[in-house]
Amino acid sequence: MKTCIKCEIPKERDGFYYTSSKKCKECVKDEVHQNRLSKVDYYQEYDRKRANLPHRIALRKQVTETWARDGRHAASQERYKEKYPEKYKAHNIFHAAVRDGKIIKPESCSTCGIKSKNLEGHHTDYSKPLDVQWLCVTCHSNTRRTYPKQTENLPYQQSETLL
Repeated sequence: MKTCIKCEIPKERDGFYYTSSKKCKECVKDEVHQNRLSKVDYYQEYDRKRANLPHRIALRKQVTETWARDGRHAASQERYKEKYPEKYKAHNIFHAAVRDGKIIKPESCSTCGIKSKNLEGHHTDYSKPLDVQWLCVTCHSNTRRTYPKQTENLPYQQSETLL
């Protein structure tokens, strides 16, 4: 047993990283998370630059080609269709309406107002496939993070003791 110098809770040795043996894993993760939150602009730029390094672009291309060749992407899409039939149907109806010109994509995000060509349609109710909110990638990502998770489709159920 070791005691973390930050939270002062005694824990087993596997609760500590090998390289940083004074703080427990939870405290280290919390520090890293707080650091990224305090320097959001810096880390977004850093991640963007890192993703566009030549060797990373080549690796993404290689992985994509491998998935396509192995049929993993198609298999993944089939699993998604089976797991979320209502979502899949709503997405298809919506994309067909955009393609056919029945729905016109606006020029700016409905949340932050930023003009972007990469707007995404966000469904708040999949039973209304043509009723979407147009969001930029950032706002859409933030919306999905704050949305309540659907527990009925999970392969396991959370026990009440964990809640």
